[in-house]
Amino acid sequence: MKQRILVVEDEEAIALGLQLNLERAGFETELAGDGEHALALVETWEPDLVLLDVMLPKLSGFDVCDRVRRAGNRVPILFLTARDMLDDRVRGLELGGDDYITKPFSTDELIVRIRAMLRRQAWYEREPEQGTTVAFGGNRVDLAAYRAETPRGLFQLTQKETMVLKLLVENEGRVVDRGTVLNKVWGEEMYPTARTVDNIILGLRRRFEENPKQPRHILTHYGAGYSFQR
Repeated sequence: MKQRILVVEDEEAIALGLQLNLERAGFETELAGDGEHALALVETWEPDLVLLDVMLPKLSGFDVCDRVRRAGNRVPILFLTARDMLDDRVRGLELGGDDYITKPFSTDELIVRIRAMLRRQAWYEREPEQGTTVAFGGNRVDLAAYRAETPRGLFQLTQKETMVLKLLVENEGRVVDRGTVLNKVWGEEMYPTARTVDNIILGLRRRFEENPKQPRHILTHYGAGYSFQR
């Protein structure tokens, strides 16, 4: 069965060109020329990935992404952004976008980026041997819903926090090096710095550790990586 790509682009020539090249690469596609149509197709057509332009009629790409995530839909979203609009790229990722590609871009680069995102999504959607619910130290985390229950209350995890935690849980008791975390969670196409990973680890400790400065569950092995233990 072909994987489905929803192309959300209001410039018809660009949209048709993207559709042609994606279908040549083996994907099934649908087109949306405005934000409202995009939201309708996300719900009814259920794409495997959304290729989303930022500047759209009716609803912006940011609004579309925000509404998709608020509805609990975790479909991968790849933003199309202008090369000189750094704020757009940052805002898109903060709203729950998974990646961005700047215009102009090559078709080959786009296809590589899409396939990498779909591989990461397939990994994330595979249920761990332990199941999608993880319990440790008085905490209970639903990896599928990005939701956590702790002695301090209920809250939502970010997408990246959940993916990092899932990777550590899958490798419980083993050290996972930074390179593996970066590749699994972000992919080779958009590596952040190692500091970004450290910040997520610190955030997870603040949420789940009784004493974040003396963690019992999410551990750092200096010069090697991280590990998880119950």
